[in-house]
Amino acid sequence: MPFVVLSTVVDNSVDNSADPLYTTRQDSMNLIWTNALKVIEAKMSDQNFDLWIRPLRFIRYSGSDLTLMAPNPYLKEWFEDNYLRSVQVEIFNQTQQEVAIHVLVDEMSPPTSPTSVESTSILGVDPGPGNEPKPQPAATGMIPGQRIAAHQGAAHSFLNDRYRFDNFVVGPSNQFAQAASELVAQMPGTKYNPLFIYGGTGLGKTHLLQAIGHSLLDQHPGWNVTYITAERFMNEFINSLRLGKMEEYRERYRDHCDVLLVDDIQFMAGKDRTQQEFFHTFNALHEKKKQIVITSDKFPNQMPELEERLKSRFTWGLIVDIVVPELETRVAILQNKADMDDIGLPNDVAHFLAARIRSNVRELEGALIRLAAFSSLQGRPITVEFAQQILQNMLSRNSGQVTIERIQREVSAYFNIRPKDLKSSRRPRSISYPRQIAMHLCRKLTPASLAEIGRQFGGKDHTTVLSADKKIKRLVQEDEATGQSVEALERILTG
Repeated sequence: MPFVVLSTVVDNSVDNSADPLYTTRQDSMNLIWTNALKVIEAKMSDQNFDLWIRPLRFIRYSGSDLTLMAPNPYLKEWFEDNYLRSVQVEIFNQTQQEVAIHVLVDEMSPPTSPTSVESTSILGVDPGPGNEPKPQPAATGMIPGQRIAAHQGAAHSFLNDRYRFDNFVVGPSNQFAQAASELVAQMPGTKYNPLFIYGGTGLGKTHLLQAIGHSLLDQHPGWNVTYITAERFMNEFINSLRLGKMEEYRERYRDHCDVLLVDDIQFMAGKDRTQQEFFHTFNALHEKKKQIVITSDKFPNQMPELEERLKSRFTWGLIVDIVVPELETRVAILQNKADMDDIGLPNDVAHFLAARIRSNVRELEGALIRLAAFSSLQGRPITVEFAQQILQNMLSRNSGQVTIERIQREVSAYFNIRPKDLKSSRRPRSISYPRQIAMHLCRKLTPASLAEIGRQFGGKDHTTVLSADKKIKRLVQEDEATGQSVEALERILTG
């Protein structure tokens, strides 16, 4: 499809703001842009998304032209060279319309000097020689609702203003994690240090992590509260080594940090030098009674490539989990999201979506945004029938009986491995353990025979399946982490 890239200033001579149809089109495209960002964010690292995509602002939509605003020319150039086509494709997927994207530069923002270089990648692909990342945009490029949570000498880390305790929906699936997070925010550096929050993707870990940051900054405006992803911590470490700035790097995190919030610690697994640096950073902060909060998609002992000394330190404080929310909580989350975004969501539609989409909160909210966008574009009310039509593909992925293929897919996602790994003959614990859990769930939740399950796992013998089933049954009784993982997966699979 012939996408067009334009970067010139769009004519502003005609003011259409008073036209109700024009306003409706702007609102509709803004929702589509927001929904496209959610899909793109899931394909990128948090660092790259925060650095190159999040600072862009939706300005207007006219005809087939979408205008965005970049905070500086560095970000504009990097976005156009590396991300623009992915954004166009996703918007086309949302609207079935070709859109030309205009990227303007905010002339009101102060000029940015190239102060640091990020070791980054595009949608998980190495940029390659001669295509190195551009300088990091200045903090002036943050979008409304973001908040700097680091001191002047640190890499700027943004807290999303929507992630606060007062809009976190509490239910049985997350109430312990929420209570522990609020207690840490009230008494940092005391009993629960570190606080380790783990659970599957899209269940609210980042929300709680950033809510702690907001609460602490509200109480102590002068504190240096640093929120960072594990991947960014690693990339900054690499750059500091390369540029000979390790002393500055260590001072930033060990001497000038009152609270350290680290998201997705599992990305450090297998990165020995980064783990060593984080180990010493952890010790330095803990000795000074500085609060540390960590999130992960796995229990510490489920990360075989994480150093034992780090696993040990993560258990010094409190470990809490978040599992897939039950139906009532999912309905409440949807209603809360609809209220925040001023979306008219009937109760029957909220219950319909919550009953059909059980995997994670992020997918649930994405469905709501997509539904609202199409409702606005087509001028149709949001009903159950409308939701069935617009979300047909998404709902089909979340419906139906529990099958071996679905179990393999959900277990792979939960343990962050590839489905084909479950069918391979590889035997490292990071693969054999999820494979045994998947076989156990197949025995428990499907009518398939031992032989059929074995065939679906790459031609394994029926005795292998039986042995895996017995082992996981025993571990469920003896090992808390295994019990929690199996329970969470069963809830995902059965709702």
